[in-house]
Amino acid sequence: MGWMSVIPPLVAILVVFWRKEVIVALLLAIASSELLLMWHMNESLLYTFVATLERIVAVFGSAGNARILIFSLMVGALLAYIRESGGVAATVEALLARGLGKTKRSASLMTVFTGVFVFIESNLSVLTAGILSRGLFEKLGMSRARLAYLIDSTSAPICILILLNGWGAYVLGMLEQQNLPGSSVATLWATIPFNFYALVTLVLVFYTAISGKVHGPMRAIEAQPQPHQDLPEHVPSNSKARYMLVPLLVMVFGMVAFMFGTGGGDITQGDGSKSVLYATALACVVAYLMLLASKRKSHQQLVNIGFKGMSELLPLVSIVLLSLALGSSLRELGTGIFLANLVGDFLPLILIAPMLFLAGALISFTTGTSWGTFAILIPIAAPMIVALDLPAPLLLAAVLGGGVFGDHCSPISDTTAVSALASGCDLLEHVRTQLPYALTGGVITFVLYIIASFVMI
Repeated sequence: MGWMSVIPPLVAILVVFWRKEVIVALLLAIASSELLLMWHMNESLLYTFVATLERIVAVFGSAGNARILIFSLMVGALLAYIRESGGVAATVEALLARGLGKTKRSASLMTVFTGVFVFIESNLSVLTAGILSRGLFEKLGMSRARLAYLIDSTSAPICILILLNGWGAYVLGMLEQQNLPGSSVATLWATIPFNFYALVTLVLVFYTAISGKVHGPMRAIEAQPQPHQDLPEHVPSNSKARYMLVPLLVMVFGMVAFMFGTGGGDITQGDGSKSVLYATALACVVAYLMLLASKRKSHQQLVNIGFKGMSELLPLVSIVLLSLALGSSLRELGTGIFLANLVGDFLPLILIAPMLFLAGALISFTTGTSWGTFAILIPIAAPMIVALDLPAPLLLAAVLGGGVFGDHCSPISDTTAVSALASGCDLLEHVRTQLPYALTGGVITFVLYIIASFVMI
């Protein structure tokens, strides 16, 4: 398909920034991708409409995709129960009473360290830190855009650096198929000091948290009055922090337990999509039972609250659904492979690592998936490492960092959508305010890969 395979993601990105309509952009991108596939297979273009609908329906054929969508809905119910219980307000008051979260710096650092602590799964990290901190950020007059940036830019970099999670297991499984010299485990761990984007991004996150300074579009947003939507109109006088903290702890420790269970006792082999769904569903049940036991709400009222919470997130769930459909269509179209081949076979050796980083960023940005980027680029980088005797940790780290960088910039990434969901921030506002930070980290990282290549190759 060649260069034409890039048209659908370009359509999505242009419409997003032109019309500020993510769902319309994704639908048009899927339709244009299916149109190209119909044309390539010499089938009638009149079937494009039907093919677009079938592509969206096919998302539910994957158990992993279905779990992501159900998880997103369950998050809505969980947030609604926590909000209705008054647990958010009670937690904020409890933290302030103990001297925590009294300043913007301490609230920001608590958010970041929560994301670091919950390194087991990126969506869980984002969700836990977002729910815990939204009330504090609101009370201190900090924008939800700042919260979305802090949790989004902490979760994936931490997950790709610590590696004792589904990310590490996924990448390790790919490395073991590549016949690289030495141990795959040792090679993977050796990528950590060379994963410059993740390291630089965390430095920027801590700078923002400690200094309290924000830049670019985020500064203008913080100068505006911030919304107040986290708290119910009448906070129950007998509400306690446990109505928020217990479900969150159940979710975090449930995630760890389910990772052990689905991995047969090995947490690195656990199934992340299964575990995060099971843990979130369990947290929902606990939050429901706690409210029911308090006798403040009847069963029917709680059911209505749960469904109302789910309905509030339907636009974001729709975005996740369409992002998954677009990713599937682009894989069949060959967009990722075309972009990967742009790296070329005749680059100077010192430019291979920087160009792998840029290729990873471009693929992840246009397809909305870092894991899909790893699946495309690792099989391309591995033969180059063997044939040209290049340092494996450096090139693999460039691929991993590029995938995360593009994901941070992409408005069609499901991780971006979950971060906006967890913080209560508008999706496009989150993309617009995070982009300057991500681009700064990307430029610094590109320069560092050039320097490292000069030294090591």
